[in-house]
Amino acid sequence: MPEQFDLSHFEKSMIIREMAYSDISAILEMQRLCFPGMDPWKEEQLRSHLGVFPQGQLVAELDGKVIGSCSSLLINFDEYDDRHTWDDVTDGGYITNHNPDGYNMYGIEVMVHPDYRRMQVGQRLYEARKELARELNLKSIILGGRIPNYHKHADEMSPREYVDAVSRHKIYDPVLTFQLMNGFQLMRINPNYLQDDVASGKYATLMEWNNVDYKPISKRHFKTSLPVRICVVQYLMRAIESFDDLASQVEYFVDVASDAHSDFVVFPEIFTTQLMSFLNEPSPSQAVRKLTEYTPQYIELFTDLAVRYNVNIIGGSHFVKEEDDEIYNIAYLFRRDGSIDKQYKIHITPNERKWWGISAGDSVRVFDTDCGKIAIQICYDIEFPELARIATDMGANIIFTPFCTEDRQGYLRVRYCAQARAVENQIYTVISGTVGNLPQTENMDIQYAQSGIFAPSDFEFARDGIVGETNPNLEMVLIGDVDLEILRRQRQNGTVKQLKDRRHDVYNVEYKKD
Repeated sequence: MPEQFDLSHFEKSMIIREMAYSDISAILEMQRLCFPGMDPWKEEQLRSHLGVFPQGQLVAELDGKVIGSCSSLLINFDEYDDRHTWDDVTDGGYITNHNPDGYNMYGIEVMVHPDYRRMQVGQRLYEARKELARELNLKSIILGGRIPNYHKHADEMSPREYVDAVSRHKIYDPVLTFQLMNGFQLMRINPNYLQDDVASGKYATLMEWNNVDYKPISKRHFKTSLPVRICVVQYLMRAIESFDDLASQVEYFVDVASDAHSDFVVFPEIFTTQLMSFLNEPSPSQAVRKLTEYTPQYIELFTDLAVRYNVNIIGGSHFVKEEDDEIYNIAYLFRRDGSIDKQYKIHITPNERKWWGISAGDSVRVFDTDCGKIAIQICYDIEFPELARIATDMGANIIFTPFCTEDRQGYLRVRYCAQARAVENQIYTVISGTVGNLPQTENMDIQYAQSGIFAPSDFEFARDGIVGETNPNLEMVLIGDVDLEILRRQRQNGTVKQLKDRRHDVYNVEYKKD
């Protein structure tokens, strides 16, 4: 029987999905319509949300148009003051205080385009949040809700009286009524919560929805430490006769790290130039091209060692020729589960350009590991504070810096900057360098290094901010523990709080790649 109508012309598509970078302009415009007179998001804040906790940023889309959104982060709520403000709990709107191991989701905004209200868009966003809380086994969802109709009653009622009247359905409030209807319970009323929320008198109702499916996990309640053991290799450059000689030297150090139950072992920058000692190529530019031919063997060696010795390996760095026929200085992460990632060196030194023609990478990477998020910044890159700040905002707790310097001045530039990055960003930094000599190898003939592990400078960390350091210019290893739980707590409650106290209203660091 022929159909009279093509029903596809009448269908509409309403979906809830994760926010994308391409949604940002639509969200900014929608916020101006939803909250006139209030400061809207900044583009860099939304980009930070997506970089830090993409799962918690949701949009409602109708026929391809964004008509609603909500933003959230994870925290341990008991670590925040009872009278916290929106700025306190969102790190000024950037959510860089997001705790992946937190057991509370904190909702920081929900909005629905004015033209699409009364379509249960907000309810769908709330249900999506609840589903995410169940999926992540979170204890509850907490939010600081506006009471935008309070200004109409402020002369005759206190905030408590107003909230009580709304709870008993004597007064309608578009936000509080909605939250109560969606199963949220009132915890308390916070003053001075959002400075530009004049309609609410700057008050907010702290609301909570409890996840009845929550299964308590004791380590998340009582975790006092999260140690990560790092083995730093200070590698001696000496003449060898084959790739097997290098492989034997490398395996020895990986074995040492494994015996010490290390989580990471770190090798220095371009230590594979040791292979040039038997390549018999006097031209540095040609020698480096010959060196790139060993890339498959290098990757195969480290992948095998990471799995066999059950340790994550920062494989120093190696010169790699890629499909564009350019040569890059690349640091590889070889995880103990057999997976591999890589970080290109972004800032190329004058010597690298002059002698070897090395090309620059252009992206900051942060890598997930079984010991949290890490970053790798090769030698010169650690001397540019913007890169470490970007990596920290992307969630890195440790920055590994393989380096290669020929004199004490060059070494001290790397060391001082690594220690500065640890203080500035409240992270751990690790430097691993080469020592020894390669007399017949142009531009790699002398080395100077003193490797180390550095911490922020505060009471709970190592004295002088130095977890440990090697002796200068001797081949040896340094093994030290860093504690990610102490790091997390200090970011919230340290003597100083460099991450929380940044003046985003005065300056910001903009990363130009999504």
